[in-house]
Amino acid sequence: MSSTSSPFIPTLLNDSVALVTGGGSGIGLEISRLLIAHGCSVCIMGRRLPVLLSSSQSLGSSCCTYYRGSVRLPQDCTAAVKHTVETFGKLTILINAAAGNFLSSARDLTPNGFSAVVSTDLLGTFNMCHSAFPYLSSSSSPQPSSPSPCIVNISATLHRPATFYQSHASASKAGVDSLTRSLALEWGPLSIRVNGVAPGPIGDTEGMRRLGPGEEAAREIAGERIPMGRMGRKKDIGYAVLYLVSDAAGWVTGETVVVDGGEKLYRGEQIFDEDTVRSMRAKL
Repeated sequence: MSSTSSPFIPTLLNDSVALVTGGGSGIGLEISRLLIAHGCSVCIMGRRLPVLLSSSQSLGSSCCTYYRGSVRLPQDCTAAVKHTVETFGKLTILINAAAGNFLSSARDLTPNGFSAVVSTDLLGTFNMCHSAFPYLSSSSSPQPSSPSPCIVNISATLHRPATFYQSHASASKAGVDSLTRSLALEWGPLSIRVNGVAPGPIGDTEGMRRLGPGEEAAREIAGERIPMGRMGRKKDIGYAVLYLVSDAAGWVTGETVVVDGGEKLYRGEQIFDEDTVRSMRAKL
């Protein structure tokens, strides 16, 4: 990415080091790309080694490393943090972008299915924050001019107020928002800021392909139901993250910023019936 294509200066995050879970693909990869384009060194974490290898090479070996692991496992989270610090000397930014989801009505959802999503989205976020805390707290500085260490949790709009066939993900992301506020309260005195970003419908992502109604229908729905008249782009989320980890947001903590083109302002009928959802799940 060239500096001219960004509204932020290319040196925005010079001397910063970030760990991005789910950083090998989708929104997490775009966040990683934008962090690096603005001076940050990045470790991407994920479970699929081929994806991590390909993505880290595309991001640049001098400013990017990777760690294969699962956010569900505390030992993997601790190891990923240590790998980041050993590679780049410190950790100043944590981005929790790892997530899992699928469509299911509540009556068809198994306890194992519910637990799988909660373990990745909510427990995984806590595991990473807990593992990163000792390093983030050691990076904090009492000088107001120094960038404060920070965490950004990627949430969702599913639970605002509710979404059909998403009881598992909605509960998880509501928990993530609550965790964001709690950690901001407890860790604020240590100069660690904790915020969130809640993406609306984002085009060209695995989540939209698996959970959405199809590209053509999605564009039609965007035109009708999103005040800004289009689907979101991955860089829309990346830019929101850049703001939150920059000095410009130095007095912002405990907030989850909704980035959805105004989609939350419309709540109409459900897109799918339960038979359609079952058919979509069968194709996965």
